[in-house]
Amino acid sequence: MSDLTFTLPCPDISKWRAGNTDVEGVWHFDSGLPGRKVMICALVHGNELCGAWAIKDLLEAAVRPVQGQLTLVFANLAAFDRFNPEHHDASRFVDEDLNRQWSDDRISNPISLERRRAAQLKPFVEHADWLLDLHSMHERGAPLLLTGMQPRNQALALSLGNPQHVVIDAGHKDGVRMRDHGHFGLDDAQSGDTRSLLIECGFHGDISSRDVARDMCLRFLVAAGTLGVTCADQSLAGWRLSDAPRQWALEVTGGVVARSAQFRFTEAFQGLEVIAKAGTVIGDNDGQPVLTPYDDCVLVMPSVRQANPGVTVVRFARQRPLI
Repeated sequence: MSDLTFTLPCPDISKWRAGNTDVEGVWHFDSGLPGRKVMICALVHGNELCGAWAIKDLLEAAVRPVQGQLTLVFANLAAFDRFNPEHHDASRFVDEDLNRQWSDDRISNPISLERRRAAQLKPFVEHADWLLDLHSMHERGAPLLLTGMQPRNQALALSLGNPQHVVIDAGHKDGVRMRDHGHFGLDDAQSGDTRSLLIECGFHGDISSRDVARDMCLRFLVAAGTLGVTCADQSLAGWRLSDAPRQWALEVTGGVVARSAQFRFTEAFQGLEVIAKAGTVIGDNDGQPVLTPYDDCVLVMPSVRQANPGVTVVRFARQRPLI
């Protein structure tokens, strides 16, 4: 089993916690000029520190939109307040996963802290044209950029040039993600200029995850026109990583939902393994064998760290060049 010790320190966001809106943790800047309304969100899960570092660093660099508007969000502050690197899974959320609450029926039924927080953040999400949601992973693995099913987001991922692996998926059975909420979930014919991406930057505790988050923020802000290239070079020097030599699409065809907390894999998969033969047993789901559905099946984000009834523990995908 790989070492999952935290080397990324917890950022001190106390200076930036209040925000400059009437909602804690939300900062909003308006250039006064026409342009895209861009939102970057971190800490949807309280143990995902890389995004908090990136938002903190954007604020400390005094980044402002050269056109349009920019909203920066620390999402689940209550979960973040519980963070302990020795027991970091306990700070993923307080009552339930914030990134499964983005349907109107759940937001309008405020039975949990996360649903109440989603209701606070909903106006900002719905105001945005472009959304970037910064996340990290339970296990150590290569960064993944999630586009949803919409071709417009896949085209944006290709234009950004990073990371190497782009996941095309329809979300999770246990609830709607922020990046799929409202107009972001519409098909291209109905969506206008909207774009939404979710970046999984690597393992929660790796310093490299902060580098990936910064790199994606820079690329996204330049692509949106929020920052000019010259402005970005001046204020965010050193943030840009090398482009991926080639980008690959991972088209998710389905996933495995845990039947109980007893779900187990046959080996310590880290993600992006290619299982050559259909019907290969890769796990046990409370007594039911888990089989790969086709040849050359790619495993996307396998993890049992949050295994409970209804939680997705791995997804299956086919790989092709991103074009």
